[in-house]
Formats: sequence, structure tokens, C-alpha cells
Amino acid sequence: MKTTEIEHSTIEKQAELARLIERFSSQDGVHATDISSLYFIRSSNTTVPIYQVHEPALCIVAQGKKVVMLAEESHHYGISDYLVVSVDLPISGQIIQASAEAPYLCLRLNFDPHQVLDLINEPACSANPSTGSRRGLYVSQTNLPLLDAVVRLVRLLENPQDVAVLAPLVIREILYRILQGNQGESLKQLVMTGSHSNRITEVIQRIKQDYDKPLRIEELSQLANMSPSSLHRHFKEVTAMSPMQYQKQLRLQEARRLLLSASADAADIGFQVGYESPSQFSREYARLFGLPPISDIKRLRRDQGHWSY
Repeated sequence: MKTTEIEHSTIEKQAELARLIERFSSQDGVHATDISSLYFIRSSNTTVPIYQVHEPALCIVAQGKKVVMLAEESHHYGISDYLVVSVDLPISGQIIQASAEAPYLCLRLNFDPHQVLDLINEPACSANPSTGSRRGLYVSQTNLPLLDAVVRLVRLLENPQDVAVLAPLVIREILYRILQGNQGESLKQLVMTGSHSNRITEVIQRIKQDYDKPLRIEELSQLANMSPSSLHRHFKEVTAMSPMQYQKQLRLQEARRLLLSASADAADIGFQVGYESPSQFSREYARLFGLPPISDIKRLRRDQGHWSY
């Protein structure tokens, strides 16, 4: 197929994906589907930054634009790009292009790293453990084979009786296409047993499990089989932040969730997520979210627009 034909086919697939997402998400919000790992997101408006701990997933924007912040890094993506998050990361996401006439339309396909590990045992996807670590989030350019597989997955929703048998096969193809992409090596290294990146994912899971407890770098170093300095370096390569900064993000995002869902005192919530000083909790909360806890929660409840993208 000639370059111009590929470009034309890619544009057609992008338009078809937008039509399908709009069909299955007639209102703004996050929409679950009959495929348990597949979600559609629609918004008729741009948004303020929305904070979440993003689990491993592929995100493809079919219409509109978004920017994702990971620590101090900003990652922009729109209809010609896709986002891969390959390890649990605390991020903020902001829709920067959307309107009632042309709403933001996005597909999110969650995946289990074990699905990727199963694929890299195939000769076409094999990799060797790297001495370096790779970032757990990246944006890459969408290509026709990936778009074609994604559209076929969404089309399965038109025939629910086919989902149980065919969806796992198409999802496997989608993951294969990602691994074959120009940044697929990053995903390979994060799931490959023995790689530095994979050992950091084990540390991340421990920090998530014990986010409200004091951070013990020596224990984390032993878990990763690294020196403290090596752990710090590889952790920052994967997450763009130090273990302490990562834990702080987890604590503050969980505190915000608890404050939104309960009427508990802010100081009590601070203690609950691991802070020993109410003043330190309030100060760090304001630094991340822009306002102290009570003022921030009042703003969120007033706006009635806080939901996870």
C-alpha cells in the first residue's frame, strides 16, 4: 500500500473509531462496556487537571486533545497519537480541546502486565533485560495496523455474543501492535522478569501497599536487589519521581478521595494516610492541588465536575 493510501486509510479508521465511541457514549462521562477492560470517555468541555493513579492501559484519543502530567513532565496527545501507561503512576490529566459540537472522545483499554509477558515469549516480541530503566508512560504515533485492531475490538460491541471468544484474541493483537511500535521496548522491559524496570514495578507495588507507613529505603533496596542509590536512580527513570515523591502523591490523592467521600476532619484524614503533622499535610496538599484541603473539597463539590478520565 502506498504512503498516501495508508494515510487515507488511517484517517478513515480514526473517523470510524470516533463514530463508534460516540455511539456507545451518548452522554459525557466514563462508560463501561461489555468488554470488561474497555472504557469510553466523552467530554463536551475542556477540564481542569484531574488527578488519579493510572493503572496499566492503552489510551487512544479519537477526537479532541489532552495533556497528561507526570511529575514535571507534560505529555500531549490527540488523534494521531496513543498513550501507554505500563505501571501504576500518579498523574493528572487535562482535556484541552473539546466542545459540544466536537466532544473529546477517548478509548481506554486496561491490560494486565502478565498479558504482555505472555507475548514477549513469542520470537517476534522477544527482548533481553536492559541495564537501564524505561519510563512507565509514553506517547507514540498511531499507525494503521493498531487502529485497525482497535476498531475491530470496538465493533465487537455490536455483536455481544462474539465478545467472550473474540475480544481476548483482538486484545492480544493490540498488545502485539504496541510491542512492535517504536517505543515497545519500554513496555517489554517493564514486564520482563529480572530487568531493572521490572524490579522497580515490585517496589511500586510495595509502596502502594504500605503508602500510609514510613518509607524504608533499605527494605525497598533489598526487595529490588539494588543499592539505595541505584534504586533511587532506576525508580526515577521509571516514574519521573523519587520513591518519597511517589509515596507523597499516593497519600495526597487518597486523602482527597477520602475527603470527597466522607465528612471527616482534614487533620484526621491526614493522619489516616500517614502524615504525622496536620500543618505539613495541609501545606503539601495545597502545593499539589492548589488549595488547602477544605477549600479544595468545597470547590470540587461546587463544580460537580470531578470524575476520573
